[in-house]
Amino acid sequence: MGAKEVEMGAAVPSKDDIQTQLQEQYLKSLEGLEEGDLVDGHVIQVTNDFVFVDVGYKSEGKIPIVEFGENPPKIGETVSVILVKKETHSGEIVVSKKKADEKMYWRAVANAFKDHQPIEGQIDKEIKGGFEVNLGHGLRGFLPASKADVQRIEKGDKLIGLKSEFYLERLYSEKKVNIVLNRRKWMEEDIEKHREDFFQRTQIGDTVKGEVKSFTSFGAFIDLGGFDGLLHINDMSWGHVTRPKDFVKKGQEIELKVIRMEPEERRINLSLKHFTPDPWSTFEERYHIGDVVHGKVTKLTDYGAFIEVEEGIEGLAHISEFSWVRKVRKPEEMLHVGDEVECMVLNYDLQAGKVSLGLKQVQDNPWDQVSEKYPVGMRLTRKIVKLTSVGAFVELEEGIDGFLHIDDLSWTKHVKNPASELAVDQEIEVMVIESDSQDRNIRVGVKQLSEDPWRSFAKAFRVGSTVDGVVSSVTDFGVFVKVQGDIDGLIKKQDLSEDKDEQYDDALKRFSAGMQVKALVIELSPERQKLGLSIRDLVRRQQREEMSRFMQDDSSDGYTLGDILKEKDGGRKTD
Repeated sequence: MGAKEVEMGAAVPSKDDIQTQLQEQYLKSLEGLEEGDLVDGHVIQVTNDFVFVDVGYKSEGKIPIVEFGENPPKIGETVSVILVKKETHSGEIVVSKKKADEKMYWRAVANAFKDHQPIEGQIDKEIKGGFEVNLGHGLRGFLPASKADVQRIEKGDKLIGLKSEFYLERLYSEKKVNIVLNRRKWMEEDIEKHREDFFQRTQIGDTVKGEVKSFTSFGAFIDLGGFDGLLHINDMSWGHVTRPKDFVKKGQEIELKVIRMEPEERRINLSLKHFTPDPWSTFEERYHIGDVVHGKVTKLTDYGAFIEVEEGIEGLAHISEFSWVRKVRKPEEMLHVGDEVECMVLNYDLQAGKVSLGLKQVQDNPWDQVSEKYPVGMRLTRKIVKLTSVGAFVELEEGIDGFLHIDDLSWTKHVKNPASELAVDQEIEVMVIESDSQDRNIRVGVKQLSEDPWRSFAKAFRVGSTVDGVVSSVTDFGVFVKVQGDIDGLIKKQDLSEDKDEQYDDALKRFSAGMQVKALVIELSPERQKLGLSIRDLVRRQQREEMSRFMQDDSSDGYTLGDILKEKDGGRKTD
């Protein structure tokens, strides 16, 4: 009890004593701090220029308000500062929030490097080999050009001012801070995260948004958020697409349908055309075989032309269906891309999405009227368009030719080579001698323009008639004699002489081209154009006629055939 009473009776310390004790305790607390240490302070006053912070010392720390940026603190808030100087000559302490922020940020950067975490920064300018990045709080890093993007950078100025995340590849701070950054790696990881998320939350048939990134010959790549989907040229429209740029523009934001996904291959196929129904699903409701339709030529090939009859419905007109009469070798001879044409539906295959079209079917077939237009016996003057080994083609009109056979050139002249008598582009008069619409065959002739000299000859002469002629040629087997109508008749060498003692070859030697001869017709066939002549038979007949005349002459004064023969014999003997 006594001890307790003593304590209760002890003197109570004054306010000054308490303040002194607090200062002593504070000084003791500051003794453990060094200049440059990071300490916490409480905001006790905010003015237009400064923020006053109580760090537990006899005087407050004064910080320029600009160090707080656009958001100055409120009274009572705790802020971290660097103890720059414990006490100046005036008894004040010097603290810095800016240096505290830099120190704390440096620790964050070091931890990010250690823990492989990205940091934020802004690409400020392009320098040799890459870019300089402002990481804030006075830190700057180097970004190599090869690690600035997942794609090759054509123009570096496009990245200037870009804010992004970066991985720290190197971090040195012994003498001079040296930071090397990698944006490409962060982008690859970020793209992969977005891609995985896309495959998890997206289904085929979903509508997605994307931005047209680039073009290829087969379509366009769409940026779906760091990763690409393909909009194939065949999925841009149900119709014919030649240039992807006609349907989408680079940088354009569009909605598309997801039509195919392959997570393992990381492939995504997109479509514009699937927002509308497939026109082939209703084809049979709108088109039938034999229908005449209007279309536009979209493509030419060696074998025909593709014609779009509506968006998504494209058919092929084979080159054989271009014209009834014209021999088309290349589609360009009749059509050009962009031409508007009428054609007929010939056939279709819904499963294959194919339709066959015809151009000639919407025009009249000139062969149907060819027999009426070019009847047998019609005379024409037309141009020769082609020569062959056995004749020539004469163009009657575009696509319709008449054939002139070598045998129909002349009634009497034996032509072996058409080129010796005819030439391409030569105008020639002909007569239609055969006209067949069904077989598409027209034959013409030149010799038919005049009367057949063989028929005329047969009317004027017959077997047993005597004809005059001129030797046209001498051969080993006889003599050819040209008679009326420019017809060649043959006198075989055994028919050249009546003298039995004369050899055939000797008789042949007595004849030459140009000699005038008289002979007897012994064979005549106009159909086979064959005329056989004989001098021997003519002489014998003349002898018989002479003998017959003398034998029938009663007033010959006793002058008989025997006398004649004696006289002839006597004459030979005299010779």
